[in-house]
Amino acid sequence: MKMPFFPNPPFEEFREKISGQLRPWQRSLQFWARTAEIYTGYKVFQVRVSFEKDAKKQEEMWERQHEIAAEKVYNMCTELGGFFLKVAQIVGKPDLAPAAWVRRLVTLCDQAPPTPYEVVRHVVEKELGGNISEMFDTFEEIPLGSASIAQVHRARLKGSKGDVVVKVQHPGVLELMMTDIRNMQAFAFYMQRTDINFDLYSVNKEMEKQIAYEFDFLREAQAMEKIRHFLYKNNKKSPVLVPRVIQGMVTRRLLVMEYIEGIPILRLGDEMAKLGINPGGRMAAAAKQ
Repeated sequence: MKMPFFPNPPFEEFREKISGQLRPWQRSLQFWARTAEIYTGYKVFQVRVSFEKDAKKQEEMWERQHEIAAEKVYNMCTELGGFFLKVAQIVGKPDLAPAAWVRRLVTLCDQAPPTPYEVVRHVVEKELGGNISEMFDTFEEIPLGSASIAQVHRARLKGSKGDVVVKVQHPGVLELMMTDIRNMQAFAFYMQRTDINFDLYSVNKEMEKQIAYEFDFLREAQAMEKIRHFLYKNNKKSPVLVPRVIQGMVTRRLLVMEYIEGIPILRLGDEMAKLGINPGGRMAAAAKQ
């Protein structure tokens, strides 16, 4: 008598499912281990610097400590990605963080690890309901840039003479960000109870709300069109160019827009230097303003 045969689910599928369930726990463990190291580093340093009476030497010691911590924060944000890249973008501002942090974190704005092209192609075809080769004449596999929520690819639509940019959301990043946000909220609550006389928890809650909006590209497209309409309606020549949204090619996870040549604002100084513009001159001051 033959025994009934019950096929097992494919091993790869089972492994990916388990891996997906464990990933939030792994991220939480990594976050708390890294955060504890940075936090205790500052607490030990506070004791050490208190023995130094010379104010100038204290300042130098603080600068060095900030540089050490900035490197650790940078590594954590780079390796964990997701929400921590967004935090780095927000925290890496002169009015919110030490100068050493700003110098290190400002480079993370478009340095998120890209999603592989095959995954991107699958998302594009699923969201637009067609084969990528039937919708586009060209589609660059290497992204122009990759950030915490999405990455952008240069492409050209069938029968079109101008290029477009296809903004594609990283699959699964929303769930990971929610895990990261909850960990950050717990840390913020602890910090404001022990070290900081500031409502850091509420700031994190507001960030959670704002980041949720960023995952809706339909909302983003509506905002782009409103701003574009306002600028072009109220100015003979708009002082700001806003990419035109390609109608019929927008979903919550994908956004196709007009491609416009430009210089990333963080590289503006380098580009001006290439053109021989004095960084201390009037033109540079106007650009900075």
